[in-house]
Amino acid sequence: MLDSLPGVPSWVVADRSYSSHSFREHIWSMGAKPAIPTKSNEALVACPEWIYTNRNVVERLWARLKEWRAVATRYEKTARSFMGVLCLAAAIDWIRR
Repeated sequence: MLDSLPGVPSWVVADRSYSSHSFREHIWSMGAKPAIPTKSNEALVACPEWIYTNRNVVERLWARLKEWRAVATRYEKTARSFMGVLCLAAAIDWIRR
């Protein structure tokens, strides 16, 4: 999935389950920096706390967006119309918050 991105991200934020050495090396070879905390049985690797804590904010946003039936089941057939539904749902969520 990372290889299909249109550009190179600055950071790749992932869960502890993606904390393998080979995955980190792949991220570094792309030109990005990994922000993945280590598992309890691994050696510590620097992981910026401020980036990883913002991951929770994004996950909660997606959970709220998936409450919209049109987003969760992807009623829209084209990518353009689906993006319109996502933008509408995000705007309404932003107004309510």
